[in-house]
Amino acid sequence: MDHARAVISNLFSGEPMSYTRFSIARQTEGDNSHVEMKLSADDEDGGEPGRPEHLHAIMSPPPRSGRNRCFLVIAAVLLLLIGFLIGYLSYRGRMQKAGRCLDGSGKCEVTPTASYLADDDETEEEEVPGPPVLYWPDLRDLLSDKLSVERLEVNLRQRANKYSFEAGDTEDQSTANYIHDQFTRFLLDEVWNDEHYIKLQVKGSSNNKVSVVEDGKEEELESPDAYVAYSKTGSVVGKPVYVNYGLKADFQRVQKLDVSLNETIIIFRAGKITLAEKVANAKEVGAVGALMYLDPSDYRNTDALVPFGHAHLGTGDPFTPGFPSFNHTQFPPVESSGLPRIAVQTVSSQAVDRLFSKMGGKECPLEWKGGVMGCKVMPESTTNVTVKLTVNNVMADRKILNIFGAIKGLEEPDRYVVIGAQRDSWGPGAAKAGVGTAILLELARVISDMVKKDGYKPRRSIIFASWSAGEYGAVGATEWLEGYSATLHTKAFTYINLDAAVLGSKHMKISASPLLYTLLERTMKGVKDPGKGTGNLYDRVGTDWVKTVVPLGLDNAAFPFLAFSGIPVVSFGFYNKDEEYAFLGTTQDTVANLKTTGNLYGLMRAAAEVAGQIALRLTHDHELFLDFERYAEELLAFQEKFFPYGQDVKTLGLTLKWLYFARGDFQRATNALRRDIANSDRENRIVRRALNDRIMKVEYDFLSPYLSPKDVPFRHIFFGKGSHTLQSLLENLEQLRANKESVDVNMLKEQLALATWTIKGAANALVGDIWDTDNEF
Repeated sequence: MDHARAVISNLFSGEPMSYTRFSIARQTEGDNSHVEMKLSADDEDGGEPGRPEHLHAIMSPPPRSGRNRCFLVIAAVLLLLIGFLIGYLSYRGRMQKAGRCLDGSGKCEVTPTASYLADDDETEEEEVPGPPVLYWPDLRDLLSDKLSVERLEVNLRQRANKYSFEAGDTEDQSTANYIHDQFTRFLLDEVWNDEHYIKLQVKGSSNNKVSVVEDGKEEELESPDAYVAYSKTGSVVGKPVYVNYGLKADFQRVQKLDVSLNETIIIFRAGKITLAEKVANAKEVGAVGALMYLDPSDYRNTDALVPFGHAHLGTGDPFTPGFPSFNHTQFPPVESSGLPRIAVQTVSSQAVDRLFSKMGGKECPLEWKGGVMGCKVMPESTTNVTVKLTVNNVMADRKILNIFGAIKGLEEPDRYVVIGAQRDSWGPGAAKAGVGTAILLELARVISDMVKKDGYKPRRSIIFASWSAGEYGAVGATEWLEGYSATLHTKAFTYINLDAAVLGSKHMKISASPLLYTLLERTMKGVKDPGKGTGNLYDRVGTDWVKTVVPLGLDNAAFPFLAFSGIPVVSFGFYNKDEEYAFLGTTQDTVANLKTTGNLYGLMRAAAEVAGQIALRLTHDHELFLDFERYAEELLAFQEKFFPYGQDVKTLGLTLKWLYFARGDFQRATNALRRDIANSDRENRIVRRALNDRIMKVEYDFLSPYLSPKDVPFRHIFFGKGSHTLQSLLENLEQLRANKESVDVNMLKEQLALATWTIKGAANALVGDIWDTDNEF
């Protein structure tokens, strides 16, 4: 019947009822580029389905004789009959092929369509014409066959014999141009760049200095080449106090010893949490400075190494918080509240060893000792030992480039998955930025080749992104998100992060949105483990791998996508659980040192295959492969944690039942969406697009709408930062039981209200139509 309808439509000069256009054009002024996404009238607000853009005057036809009318009726009947016969013969032919496929008598040419979250791994039938048609198993195998270890090695070799790729400097700009040229050479549909003008804190004309002052005499401990960006500048002096990893629990343990931390210089070792979080904890207790080192027990062979880092408790340019740093925008002087405002420097473990030898005093608890000899918490009260820290960093205006390349989707080009990697690094950055950039280039080459030469026709678009200033806190990625914050959450449905994909060879570390757990699990089952013969990556992580998912940190470029923009993310990599990669963020992060981790290029290929399969599956199927029902499970898990505190809350005249009711509404909303998908006409593109849009909004709807993105940028109630998060609410309930007088009741009321209505709002949005929502709980 499709053919019959086509014949009749052509006969009467029928025009398509809708169109979709996606273009990425270079601007001549201001930004170097812009993304333009325009939908047809029936996709826009207020549009009317089927209404053409230009209405022409309709003239009354001249009167026809009865004979002419009879002739036209006969002709129309004949054309209908011919169309019906053509459609029937075509349909019969397809069914015969399907029969041969199912009974095993011939090659399978048509695969029955299955639900996108079904247990089997069958594919969906491609609608778009043009040989050859690629089904999911063929597509997966084609990706695997095309990925080249040799090409990955060539890409990574760009990092060899280079000292630094600092953001905005010569090597960073040169690499940006190289990536732009490679994307063009790969024949991506569009290649462009975004320019951002940002403020960075860089090394001054002289090195920073750490000294010990004893009885009025100053002795220099160290003056390293490395520095910590966004530190307070100038000189500070204070008593040294060691607090292990700088966790809140570590500070509380020291405070229980009746040690005053005001006006002190805190010493902590790297690991557990980011440097910025350690510094924020030090500032909270009144410290004037902080020193961090690589402990030999965590990072082997690093006695003399000093890492780089940044101390901004946030992402993006801290001098345009919440706003994009495009060249045509001007803002009054403003600073992020996440800037440390205390002096910060990194030192070697050798320098810390010498400092401990001068402190005397009580030795560290056994579990705090690490690998530095003579560990001390603080100097003896009888000594007059202080530390002087001088920071000479300077502010610099830099232009950075984010480089993009796009493969346009055929059916929904204005919906896209983004694959990204950090490009800049302090030092050679082989593991920090080189591996991810190499994988990004290889995926762009391979997937473009599949589209241009092998006939793959993605339904949705794929964008490849190379970010700059990642070392300063995902600045490039965050500025892009801020620049397009009004639309990105309606367009981008997943971000795949390739940074630091190989830091070891024994284990896998995964951070992801719950929406991607099912797809990630399916993908790992289909990728061979390069280190275990015939096994797959799923065997490496185990059946309970979800319990080992690591929360995204501020130093992960995927974090702002999830917590700021509400876009589902996945970030993964190989590492050694018992031994951290020692050279990350140092001048020794070279290709030669990274190769000592074992099977480097085989692991890079496996990581590329995982990322590539995720991107292809998300752009291949009719429905988005996002498991929205997972969040119902996450909410239920939090409800179980809240449940023991019901009586404690009741003593304040409050109740948790409204929060529970909101969770129940969300569960019913997911059930309703699942029914709508099951009962929908999957061949109807308008219906399918509407359902996919409802799936896409799930992540975004967990950003609290009651907070300002400028003041609280990370608004996600599961993964954000601040009192609005479910984790913060749980901590307050725990505090309520431990010490009722210490809890701010009004703040607790606000937390309950914000959490309840954020979840309720997410449920209402998931339902789709306001007349289907239940606003009475």
